[in-house]
Amino acid sequence: MKIAVNTRLLLKNRLEGIGRVTYEIVRRLVAQHPEDEFIFCFDRAYGEEFIFGKNVKPLVISPPSRHPFLWYLWFEQALPRALKKHQPDVFYSPDGYNSLNLNCPSVMVTHDLAHLHYPKEIPFLVRKYYDHYVPKYLEKSDQIISVSHATKTDIVEQYKIPSDKISVVHNGNRDGFFKIEKEQKKSTRAKYSIGCKYFFYLGAVHPRKNLERLILAFDLFKQSTGSNVKLLIGGRLAWQNDAVQRIFEQSVYKADIKFLGFIPEEDLPFLLGSALAMIYVSLFEGFGLPILEAMFAEVPVITSNVSAMPEVAGEATLLVDPLSVGELVLAMQKIYEDKSLRKSLVEAGKIQREKFSWDRAAEQTYAILKKTINY
Repeated sequence: MKIAVNTRLLLKNRLEGIGRVTYEIVRRLVAQHPEDEFIFCFDRAYGEEFIFGKNVKPLVISPPSRHPFLWYLWFEQALPRALKKHQPDVFYSPDGYNSLNLNCPSVMVTHDLAHLHYPKEIPFLVRKYYDHYVPKYLEKSDQIISVSHATKTDIVEQYKIPSDKISVVHNGNRDGFFKIEKEQKKSTRAKYSIGCKYFFYLGAVHPRKNLERLILAFDLFKQSTGSNVKLLIGGRLAWQNDAVQRIFEQSVYKADIKFLGFIPEEDLPFLLGSALAMIYVSLFEGFGLPILEAMFAEVPVITSNVSAMPEVAGEATLLVDPLSVGELVLAMQKIYEDKSLRKSLVEAGKIQREKFSWDRAAEQTYAILKKTINY
């Protein structure tokens, strides 16, 4: 089987979100199926670490596509032209895009439909592109992979796509997250939080991630407990973060809040594993990988009771209404005050995390690719 893969988000030292999902699935596909040929489609110079085997043929297809006009040029003109020479049996696109001009079957992964639910939080041209092309991409795809049942339901309800065309393949957890021992926690906290316990957020700093309410809740938590607990925020500043910055500047306890920016891979397991709890109260997610990462780090989790997050969380987290600052404050207090609760959440997380596996996800993805070709 000859499989063309959209690998444009495999970026050296910049694997985030969907790029990480692409990496975990595709490297396993290459390793598990040495009999197949993989054509990796990059939109810029690539790192050699992303050429996972001798059965991978890399293509650099211009122009670099990081703008709606360039998306159109890349997916609708450059990509079909480049792949015409190679005649793949199937095109696999793990980042929510497709090409309307490809002549081979295609499988597209949809992570969420956030552009429909939170349109004001997406740049104008990006939103217009999604509004126009996402339904066309879904219609064009021979098979669709959804990362959660919540997202599958959303696709069916919003775009009337037949449910039997959509398969749910849950994300897994990347290697490297583990329980951090007491002495390592101590040194990590000394480095990042002047030796104090801390709540940890991991993800982009973006309105949909609900950091404004998190900071407001942290202020109330500090006021009610008088504790020396800190709040560490890990992740790059994304588009439209002025409101977060404003709330931060108004915070009475802003000296106890630290924005860490993008966290290097080697530091992340220690930062997450040394937290009092991971807080991920996004307004909307198609999956929510940080929830799963925290379970493998054996750290309690507070997360939202909306979209796909309860699906990932199971019975292993404290679920809150992300619009309720009061509920979040109460959950933070419970985590801070109740050691037995923290322990029970960690134990439940050990059970829940076993439901998610990148190896299983890769096997399911391959079966869908093969089914698509055999139609």
